[in-house]
Amino acid sequence: MNLYPTPRPGTARTNGITRSGDAARADVEATELGLLSRASDAASLPADLADAGSNDASECAAIVRTHARTFTLASYFLPPAKRRAAFALYAFCRIADDIVDAADPDDSVGTATRLADYGMGLEQALDGRPQGPVFRELARFVAEYGVPAQVLRDLLGGVARDVEPTGYRSWAELGLYCEGVASTVGEMCTHVFGVAGGPNVRGRALAHARTLGVAMQLTNILRDIGEDARRGRCYLPVEELEAVGLTVATVLDAGRRGDRTLAHDPRWRALLGFQVARARALYTAAAPGIALLAPDARRCATACANGYAAILDAIEARGYDSLSGRARVGQLGRAGILWNVWRSNQADAITPTLADEPAVSWLHAGPSPIALTALATLYRTVA
Repeated sequence: MNLYPTPRPGTARTNGITRSGDAARADVEATELGLLSRASDAASLPADLADAGSNDASECAAIVRTHARTFTLASYFLPPAKRRAAFALYAFCRIADDIVDAADPDDSVGTATRLADYGMGLEQALDGRPQGPVFRELARFVAEYGVPAQVLRDLLGGVARDVEPTGYRSWAELGLYCEGVASTVGEMCTHVFGVAGGPNVRGRALAHARTLGVAMQLTNILRDIGEDARRGRCYLPVEELEAVGLTVATVLDAGRRGDRTLAHDPRWRALLGFQVARARALYTAAAPGIALLAPDARRCATACANGYAAILDAIEARGYDSLSGRARVGQLGRAGILWNVWRSNQADAITPTLADEPAVSWLHAGPSPIALTALATLYRTVA
């Protein structure tokens, strides 16, 4: 499953990293919005990176600007030092994901070997012997911001589950996968973003960030059903497919052929409508955690969360057709999200009644028996 947006046809790969015109387009979009110079105390990214490690930082920034439109624009709400650290984390995660997603599906042994070598590179970096620009940047900011080494290892463990096509029987199983590949990212970012309080606040912020990671990963899954099917993968829980009378084979076949006919099937619309509602419940549960972050990071976190949540609207606008193409948030939509975040009042006060753990709606994100009952009811309503 793509942790981040994947390369599209026609892009080129250099030094192991896929590059396209997206980076340039992201810069143009940022300039058109007129937000970046106000959202940051630095006028431009190159100026932020003008120090002894500027080449390493520029390499990480290029990876981000190539692959992550939403995060590229949202990052300008961060102060330069935190932005640079966040770029290092993203680049580390992106390369790990590319090792699996850009690999030959018939060479799982080779893919596993390359991922293991990447893990060895991580261990060298953590031991103070980083090799290459990304690992040098990573080692610097892991130490500076106290990012736990185990979280980085857990990310690689989650990505490793995609080396071989894997199915998930239940939401509980899929949720664990999402935690491995995305909740870890939320935890990394929380350490860089900082929190407005002591250890107790940090623990609450981390719990909410991990929930946000699950929401974003589920959004990725729903957006990329067709692309994943062409890699032989289907992440939708088998129990929930069966609840509406569908099978993994049906999804894989439709996705491989890019056949949108399935999207008009009431069973599919019930299933995808349910999954979208589940994702929204997770975003709602995670949202209060943003108030726990340091004030200078809240707008960035809000922009990332709102930008990703908007993909759910785009999926609905396509009639739940994630089989023949990818749902996208257009340039005007992204501009509106950023403008609203910029205008928003990111209050300094922490909500005093905020629970220690995110309050997730049981209807859509709870244990499978409850979820299956709700899904079956929804199917009968749609049908």
